[in-house]
Amino acid sequence: MITRREFVAGTSALAIVAALQASVASTALAQGASFSAAELLEPGALEDMSIGKADAPVTVIEYASMTCGHCATFHINTYPEFKKRYIDTGKARYILREFPLDPLAAGAFMLARCAGKDKYFPLVETLFQQQRNWAVQKPLEPLFAIARQTGFTQQTFDACLRDQAMLDGIEKVRTRATDRFKVESTPTFFINGTVYRGALSIDELAKAIDPLVKS
Repeated sequence: MITRREFVAGTSALAIVAALQASVASTALAQGASFSAAELLEPGALEDMSIGKADAPVTVIEYASMTCGHCATFHINTYPEFKKRYIDTGKARYILREFPLDPLAAGAFMLARCAGKDKYFPLVETLFQQQRNWAVQKPLEPLFAIARQTGFTQQTFDACLRDQAMLDGIEKVRTRATDRFKVESTPTFFINGTVYRGALSIDELAKAIDPLVKS
């Protein structure tokens, strides 16, 4: 198994992500600012990972970091009810985009993408639920234990974490979010283009989504 030091040193894109952690967009938009749907949904460096009907009246885009405690809070406390109430009923489409705040978060996103489309969201939710177990000083062993449950072998696990092209793609997703959409923290949501920041509760989501569904 590769060590954390080898993992970081052997993947240059992760070093870029770590360096970018210290840079904050000086022109960050206020809560409630908005972008056009066409601009937000323009194809990026990586295929969007989404769940829900493509023609749903509401599109919710979340920029998250896998090591972000507030993101974990949202996914543990709010996402299940959000999925039940809005995604499963065809009212909302949900897109998760990578905004890693550190190399470990980038690695976790890589594993989720390597798992495949069918396993992407289940693995993301498991990683958020077990964040305290693997977001630690020596993360590779607990990360592999989780990944193995979704079909990873040691070989495929190591190969995924060394996939430079995927790392570069994740970094481009993050850079685009910062440069074009002024994302500076996680989680940041765009609900039909309007910006909302922080771990939204289901009531806060409902307040934003319900008028759009009824209109």
